Amino acid sequence: MFSRSRLALVFVTLSLGSYSVASAADEQAIEFNRDIRPILSDRCFTCHGPDSATREAGLRLDTREGALEWTIVPGSADESEVIARITSDDPDVVMPPPAAERKPLSPSEIETLRKWIDAGAEYQLHWAYLPVERPEPPQIEGDQWSRNDIDRFLYRRFQREGVEPSPEADPRTLVRRLYFDLTGLPPTPEQVAEFLADERPDAYEQLVDRLLASPHYGERMAQWWFDLVRFANTVGYHGDQNHAAVPYRDYVIKSFNENLPFDQFTIEQLAGDLLPDPTMWQRVATCYNRLLQTTHEGGAQNKEYLAIHMADRVRNVGEVWLSASTGCAQCHDHKFDPISTKDFYSLGAFFADVDHWGSFQRPAHNIIDTERPPEILAWTLPTYEKLQPIDKRIAELEQQLQGNIPMNWRDLRKELTDLKTQRAELEGEFVRVMVTDPLDKPRTVRVLNRGDWMDDTGEVVQPTVPHFLEQLETGGRRATRLDLAHWLVDGDNPLVGRTVTNRLWGLFFGRGVAEGLIDLGSQSAPPTHPELLDWLADELVRSGWNTKHMVRLMVTSSAYRQSSVPTPEMLERDPKNEWFARQGRWRLDAEYIRDNALAVSGLLNLSIGGESGRPYQPGGYYAQLNFPEREYQPAKNELQYRRGVYTHWQRQFLHPALLAFDAPSREECTAKRAVSNTPSAALVLLNDPSYVEASRVLAERVLTEAEGDDPARIAWLWKQALGRDATTDEQQVLVELLEKHRREYQADPSAAEQLTSIGLSPAAAQDQLVEQAAWTSVCRVLLNLSETITRN
Repeated sequence: MFSRSRLALVFVTLSLGSYSVASAADEQAIEFNRDIRPILSDRCFTCHGPDSATREAGLRLDTREGALEWTIVPGSADESEVIARITSDDPDVVMPPPAAERKPLSPSEIETLRKWIDAGAEYQLHWAYLPVERPEPPQIEGDQWSRNDIDRFLYRRFQREGVEPSPEADPRTLVRRLYFDLTGLPPTPEQVAEFLADERPDAYEQLVDRLLASPHYGERMAQWWFDLVRFANTVGYHGDQNHAAVPYRDYVIKSFNENLPFDQFTIEQLAGDLLPDPTMWQRVATCYNRLLQTTHEGGAQNKEYLAIHMADRVRNVGEVWLSASTGCAQCHDHKFDPISTKDFYSLGAFFADVDHWGSFQRPAHNIIDTERPPEILAWTLPTYEKLQPIDKRIAELEQQLQGNIPMNWRDLRKELTDLKTQRAELEGEFVRVMVTDPLDKPRTVRVLNRGDWMDDTGEVVQPTVPHFLEQLETGGRRATRLDLAHWLVDGDNPLVGRTVTNRLWGLFFGRGVAEGLIDLGSQSAPPTHPELLDWLADELVRSGWNTKHMVRLMVTSSAYRQSSVPTPEMLERDPKNEWFARQGRWRLDAEYIRDNALAVSGLLNLSIGGESGRPYQPGGYYAQLNFPEREYQPAKNELQYRRGVYTHWQRQFLHPALLAFDAPSREECTAKRAVSNTPSAALVLLNDPSYVEASRVLAERVLTEAEGDDPARIAWLWKQALGRDATTDEQQVLVELLEKHRREYQADPSAAEQLTSIGLSPAAAQDQLVEQAAWTSVCRVLLNLSETITRN
């Protein structure tokens, strides 16, 4: 599909000029993508960019051909109209015009433009669309720091900036960092001690491999993927009713645990139904196409919601796989990137065969329920794992009985019958899951004028990829979702490899090599280490789209192992950590904050896959939910203590504890969560029943497992919660707090009883209430510490 030579030809034609990259040795050379495009995109492209409908005076500055018509004279800034305009004092002449409400160019920006024009005003196609060329990792004499090629790219930048990398983090920090990053769970004190005692030279790498093999790795990576593909348990619109998606969650967890190559992972989700003889899991994967918001509203217009759904799918595919804001072209040509409105609807045409209507009011075909769009019965992971040994043994027995009849055939037949009975019972555990069924005849897709779904005058379009990228070759037949999926993960597609590796880097370093994790377009900042990003993108493809390989490369690098504590000099010189001369430090995601509290207390349910959990929630929170009216019912069994990745995700009324820690509603793609610091978050940690119950159960562990006096027990507790020793001052503060609350609860035993009865866990014995309540107060403090909820 993609060929480097043809791709380069397309890029040259579109850029209408050369796109030579500034030499790494010549840091003073002006580079269009790095130095000029951000200025033009921010100040000029809105009125003089790709969108023909809003282009002023017929002037186009996003291409060299357009710029040379009358605004730029290559080699002479003084003769260039653009310089005269941006430096003018005349409000009727100056650009940007005052009415545009854009700040004028700074003197340094004007000087940069002057230098660029004097040097020939060469253009480049935007860096993200350039072919990925694998750079040679630099070999620097005297480099004793680098462990792999990732480090070599970073170390070269350190030398240029005249800085040294941060020292390696201490072993306790490293082990805690690895556990949270690769499993989303804290290490136990025993696991920390085991790592500290391991004197093998490759002890760290051995730990990485164990964690990558953990079933909890799949849960951790799935949570990242669910933010991108907007996985939720409800439809989002109107009544926000439940929809059947649980097996898809298990498919994603299973895929990451089994290290399903990312190209196959992509193909199965977009077009698993179009594969020959798709397996159950490949059909379940196509639930991806159904994760968007839908409506059950009686008065919904089917045609309107078909248009809404198509636009949603185009937006999500663009953001998830291409880091492209395709949604901006729904109503007009993109104002900053070369994505036309026709491109938008042509991408939408790939999904015109998805058997899914806008409203839920018409009968459907080939489904198990005429009131729903296509669904199948599928296994969850727990059922699947029970079935695997049964199916294997059934196959063995049938093989022993389709050949020469063995002497013990009666025993074998009885065993076979019993196994088939067990299997039939397990089949009763099947659950519904939405899937994609292709229509016999795809819907007609037109370009909608300004996105107006009632306008039938627009051009009819066929499924095609954006015009500025290498086109599909189908031999004249209509392209399918399967073609689109193969096109996305074609090894020479420059966008997907950069997108995936940039986001993986962001998981483990706190920011991407290119900061714009959701959009690599013209409005985004260029990568701080472009050669590193291209090396990573190429390595992903060369490895066979091996996600675990890329994760291992990143977390075994010296860069990953650095301390996250910055020096004052580095805070001043590199406040955003763009050089990666230190590790990142950030608050844990909402799900992992609760997982951590439950894990430390011993309450956490570590079962993999299956049914959603419903944590405690304030009464009346669902009061505004109608069609039908609902009352939230928290789980009253072990489902209460499920990991956050399994929490019931109600889009309109997301669980308040998730909201307090900035979890997204998952109505749209989220590539990087916002992080806020509010009183609500602290109040959740102190008062949410999940955290109070975790604190009192942890307090019970103190009383039953920890030995010695109060300071010794506090030392034990500190290791349980934070994996390190408490300082003398920290210990003393908690001893004083413990004594204070002992006195208070001795004076008011009813308050102690009330505190220790919160949650499903059995209450303490009557003679232990005061002591458990006092220790619960200490545990609540520990679970509320910034250090407890911070990665590092």
